[in-house]
Amino acid sequence: MKQYLTNLTSKERSEATDRHLAFYLTFVAGAANAGGFMAVHQYTSHMSGIVSAIADNIALGNVALVAACLGALFSFVAGAATSAILINWGRRLELLAEYALPLLVEALLLAGFAAIGALIELREEVAVPATVMLLCFIMGLQNAIITKLSGARIRTTHVTGLVTDAGIEIGKLLYWNRSQTGNDRVPVRADRNKLRLLASLIALFLVGGVCGAIVFDACGVAAALFLAVPLVAIASLPVVEDVRAALRR
Repeated sequence: MKQYLTNLTSKERSEATDRHLAFYLTFVAGAANAGGFMAVHQYTSHMSGIVSAIADNIALGNVALVAACLGALFSFVAGAATSAILINWGRRLELLAEYALPLLVEALLLAGFAAIGALIELREEVAVPATVMLLCFIMGLQNAIITKLSGARIRTTHVTGLVTDAGIEIGKLLYWNRSQTGNDRVPVRADRNKLRLLASLIALFLVGGVCGAIVFDACGVAAALFLAVPLVAIASLPVVEDVRAALRR
């Protein structure tokens, strides 16, 4: 088990480790997205919707809502930027934890989300926008992690892209390649492995959303701890090894 967890965030990547980490992170994204909606009645992985809301509220003159949506958008961007900074910093220092660092930050932020549950009720006018920004930051952070380590082949929060890519592969699968005598055209072939991966990620986001909605409804935002603890388990091993190596120097 220890070796398996270590491989998930290893600097030496393989298709299998990318896929397995993406499976868990997609489940987390679906659960956190659903949990955010249960807590503040807003989805936080859907940047297309947030940008559309900015446009709508500019047209309607709702300055406060424009500001709130801009805060959510900038938080998502800041999360992705933070992930890139941490990964590149770890890479420059040749750390084992170059991919684990942003995962550990995500776990700490999810724990922070669990801790501010009481504040949402006490100071709703402040806590709700702050919670939305926090969750958008987490979503941006996480999506950038899997994007960086997979070479932009996999996303975990961008379901629109997953569904689009799945549709493309289904179109290839259904395409009828007519015989082209004397023609050098390459026949259209679907990437079945990619299609299976995309279908798995979409399903896991859905399952994560269902589980997140059920658990957050039962436990409140404290349920975010159920998402944070496994992330700590995944990320802590290479971080501990880097700390030990630093102490030996």
